[in-house]
Amino acid sequence: MTESNQEIVKQLQQVGRYMMDKQLAWGNAGNISARAGKDHCLISASGTYLGELETDDIVDYTFGDDMSNYQRRPSKEIPMHQAIYEERPDVQAVLHASPFYSTIVACSDIQLPANLFVEDMYYLESVVRIPYFHPGSQELGDAVRSKARQANILLLENHGVLVFDTSIKEARMALETLELVSKMMVSAPSVDFKPLSDATVHEFLNDSGYKARRKWEKP
Repeated sequence: MTESNQEIVKQLQQVGRYMMDKQLAWGNAGNISARAGKDHCLISASGTYLGELETDDIVDYTFGDDMSNYQRRPSKEIPMHQAIYEERPDVQAVLHASPFYSTIVACSDIQLPANLFVEDMYYLESVVRIPYFHPGSQELGDAVRSKARQANILLLENHGVLVFDTSIKEARMALETLELVSKMMVSAPSVDFKPLSDATVHEFLNDSGYKARRKWEKP
């Protein structure tokens, strides 16, 4: 394994532990990956526990390769991960999990605002829903591919969430923000939130210098 891949493995192990510690993942549900080249990624193996990933629990998978070529089978959700990396050259990490509150949102018609506070405005500017397809299916991978350029957060209906970004750290921050806003909406439905105006959100995203505004493909 190259030195750069060793560092990626270390970061995946760290984010896996973090997700478990912060209740952003549970059991052996969920899978995580990071780009390792133009046509391959490092991804957690099938059935692994994200909080205790060993080096051999992370598979260097080449897109389109036959699963039988691997001693450790990559996560069955590889169609989703591959779709993101192929459609979004800017993406370096993909996190798939079923956090409690975010999954409630994915299993309901609850809408998530993107105009309450700084991180909410930036990370949740575009959230797209994907209708239910069986986990690991090519149909799910194709559905994800069709929406990959429209958002960095996909709500997988009756399943969980898929979050991807320019680094593992940014993807983790997006996942945390998603879960926090979901918790606000689920646990305080009667609160009279005071959203920021459209003009304020536009000014923040375009002129604040916080982060460069993302460019989304229109549906």
